[in-house]
Amino acid sequence: MRLQKYLARSGVAPSRRKAEALISAGRVRVNGEIAALGATVSEGDEVTLDGRPVRPPHEHAYLALHKPPGYLTALSDPQGRPTVRDLIPQVPGLVHVGRLDRDTSGLLLLTNDGEFANRISHPSFEIEKEYRVTVAGHASREALAALAAGPDLEDGPTRPMRLARVRRSPGATTFHLTTHEGRNRIVRRACAAVGLQVVALERVRVGPVRLGNLKPGEYRPLTPGELEALR
Repeated sequence: MRLQKYLARSGVAPSRRKAEALISAGRVRVNGEIAALGATVSEGDEVTLDGRPVRPPHEHAYLALHKPPGYLTALSDPQGRPTVRDLIPQVPGLVHVGRLDRDTSGLLLLTNDGEFANRISHPSFEIEKEYRVTVAGHASREALAALAAGPDLEDGPTRPMRLARVRRSPGATTFHLTTHEGRNRIVRRACAAVGLQVVALERVRVGPVRLGNLKPGEYRPLTPGELEALR
């Protein structure tokens, strides 16, 4: 088996491209020797990353987590801030699929199946992400229309977004926004581009998987139906 595929299946890299970066950086060894791109591994070979053994999981795990605000989407933090690792079971190779920024709450998927993680996070599969967005003040029809059309950002124009369930209350406007894009802080930046200030942001759906009744900090396994739909 190619080494980068082995690393991805083991969950230490979300894709073969990221696995290749680990190999190129000299962080991967096979039987004690620094590995090169193109290396292969066989049963019985010892593979390590930064000195730690790397082994494919005997069983794959697929979880949905309700990430609370204030938690980093990371497995460790040098500053000691809380991360999603504090909320999930100790499953070998478990990594998050995509990200939510520190102040954003809601649905986050995790797995130790590297190929599955790469598939559902790759832009070509266009998996929808739905968010419940709250912005300050009374959002005008013009601002919401500009948001739905896809504003231009510093790293390129956004694709059209779907807005629904718009509700206005004193001091705030809440709506649901659905996008295929996964660029960094895409919803917050798109709102800012049309003059809307986000005060709360929660992801409520990824493809067929819904946040549902999961409470902040809780997780559950994905159902067979959800897995089949994602695949």
